[in-house]
This record gives sequence, structure tokens and C-alpha cells, in this order.
Amino acid sequence: MQGAPEVRLDAAALELAAFERPDLRAEPYLAMLDDMASEVAARLGPAPAGQAFVRVLNQYLFDELGFQGNNSEYYDPGNSCLDQVLNRRTGIPISLSVVYIEVARRLSRPVHGIGLPGHFVVRYDDGVYAAYVDPFHGGRLLTEEDCRELAREITGGDVPEAAWQPVTERYILVRMLNNLREAYFRAKQYAKATVVLDLLLEAFPSEALYFKTRGVARLHLRELTAARSDLEMYLKLTPQADDRAEVTKQLEAIHRWLGRLN
Repeated sequence: MQGAPEVRLDAAALELAAFERPDLRAEPYLAMLDDMASEVAARLGPAPAGQAFVRVLNQYLFDELGFQGNNSEYYDPGNSCLDQVLNRRTGIPISLSVVYIEVARRLSRPVHGIGLPGHFVVRYDDGVYAAYVDPFHGGRLLTEEDCRELAREITGGDVPEAAWQPVTERYILVRMLNNLREAYFRAKQYAKATVVLDLLLEAFPSEALYFKTRGVARLHLRELTAARSDLEMYLKLTPQADDRAEVTKQLEAIHRWLGRLN
């Protein structure tokens, strides 16, 4: 993750997909994105305007290829894996946005991710034409006010000013990792959740919540000594934590369990 800003987004996203498919080969999926870009280029002709580019790309990805949001199985880990998103043509907002960004990048078009609270969209902006595009909802075009309303519906709050800035590749990869972490917890796949948290803690070694979450996962795996270490680090990093008493009781229970094993 430390090298993520220098890594191409498509290749890095496929590396993350190896959590689900350790034998995954990236080349066929990179070629798939190449082919999509070539098809869009053939339809556009020379020097198309930005509005025409967005219209053609949206028609191709969403109307013809059928990319769409996976509402019925939103927390399926496969929705965060670029290979499965390309195979199934369904995913969550950020993974579908990666497809959009990467096809546009191959055509030298200015498309960037926008990390709204609870949702993710892309923005096309060439200085003449600009629009927000929502890949999860069939590529619908949004105004800034539409984006604000969408965020309010999902989170109940407004969009902070910082969220309007284009996000980095590293941000996208970290957000995809956090989506995988949540999906694995929901599926009770604690071993995979622990591996994801290892990577997140490599990138953010002082993030207290990651230590707590990994500690919980390790408890489920009966890795008591490692769980104790993580929960102790959580309390060290957040001495005023609201759940300090609860975590302390859990640590006392771990100490008793370990005592019985000795």
C-alpha cells in the first residue's frame, strides 16, 4: 500500500482481488479494459467533445454491456474485486467507478473519483464540460446538489467540502480494502478479514480502530494472545475511548482463558 500512489489503479485493484482468488492473473482483465476503451474510441471519432464522450461511454458500459449496481448482494466480497466486477458486470459504487475511471484513462479523458460519504461517484471535467456520473445507478448524470441529496439519503449528513476534491489512487484502494473488511466481517470470514487488516495497519500503523477490529477477528479465530496484543494497543492509542471499560473486561477474560491454557 505504501507504493499505491505510483501504481496504476487497475493493476493495484486486481492485486486486492487476489484475496478472493490467489491464483488470479491480471493480464486478461487489463486486456478487457483495453478492449472496452478501443470500442469506445472507435465510436467517438476524432476529437469528440466532453459531453459526447460521457454519453457514448455511458451508453456502452451501462446500456450495452449492462454494468449495474449489485443491490441484492451488496456486501458480497466479490463486489470489491475488479476481476469479478468485470466478469459479472455488477458491483458496488467504488468498484464500478474504477472501471469507468480506467476506461477513461486509456482514452486520456479527465475522469476522477469523488468520495462522497456513503457513496462513490466520478467526475468528468475537461474545463469546458463537467458532470458527476453515478456508475452504481446506470451512469446517471448528477449535479452537485444531486450528490448532496444522495449523501443525505444514505448518511443523514451533508457532504464536507473536502469530499468534493478528486481522490487519489491510494484513497480508492484503501476504501476498497475497508469495503472488503466489512464484507468479510458480515460473512464471518475472520481469517480473510485479518489479512485485510494486516495490510491496512501496514499503511496506517496508528489507526486505533484497525487494531480493535483485528483483535475482534482474532478472538473469533481463537488467537487469544494476538487478540490481547491488538486490544491492548487499541487502548494505548485511545486512552479516552468510550468503550474502554468494555474492552478492559474483554482483556480480563482473555487473561483468564490464557491462564487456563497454561
